[in-house]
Amino acid sequence: MIFLSETLAWLGDPAHWVGASGIPTRLAQHLLFTLVTLVVAGAIAVPIGFVIGHTGRGRSVAVATAGAFRAIPTLGLLTLVALWVGIGLNAPFVALTVLAIPPILAGAYTGFEAIDRKIIDAARAVGMSELQILLKVELPLGLPLLIGGLRSATLQVVATATLAAYIADFGLGRYLFEGLRIRDYGEMLGGSVLVIVLAIVLEGVFALVQKLVVPRGVTAGRPTDIRDGSSRSRAVMEPAIEEGNINVHSK
Repeated sequence: MIFLSETLAWLGDPAHWVGASGIPTRLAQHLLFTLVTLVVAGAIAVPIGFVIGHTGRGRSVAVATAGAFRAIPTLGLLTLVALWVGIGLNAPFVALTVLAIPPILAGAYTGFEAIDRKIIDAARAVGMSELQILLKVELPLGLPLLIGGLRSATLQVVATATLAAYIADFGLGRYLFEGLRIRDYGEMLGGSVLVIVLAIVLEGVFALVQKLVVPRGVTAGRPTDIRDGSSRSRAVMEPAIEEGNINVHSK
């Protein structure tokens, strides 16, 4: 309860909402850093994933590479890159880009692999070129899984971007390291709460986007629940049948 009251007091202090070290500034820095990291990681992973998913070649290499990237400890990689390029945002940018590539890559090629091959064969049969198949068939159908990969990468980057404050005065993670240094647990927990809330908001946004990008033809082709309709049909038909039987017997 003491830590909770300290956290609420820190979050409610107006002094923490203004200035270069205020919450809005730190939040904007965190979001910008996350966005730039995802754009660069996507520029690397998405084309490779599309080629793998479209041609079916190199999947084993991609899976092994993505698994190796996932196994790299982010803090260790961050420290090594920082020793190489020095203090600043370059080291966390490289480390988090490496972290973001595997889920985006997986979402890109699994989105294409999940498409029924009969659909691709039908597209070729009507004379579509490989580029047309890629852009007009595979991309729309595989987009939900690609968004899912971006969604996973975003949450990982948002959570791990707090490590950027380990070597730079940047982002929401600064509250965690600064609070740890001066043993201000209200500041530490307040920074953690801000990161959690940001992750939840972004999760909701990506969940909505992932739902909206599903092609209308796919949603229109999904089977609907016909149990209610069947029961209503029986409810309507049974009295009619009984009435018809009565009329027949009466005749």
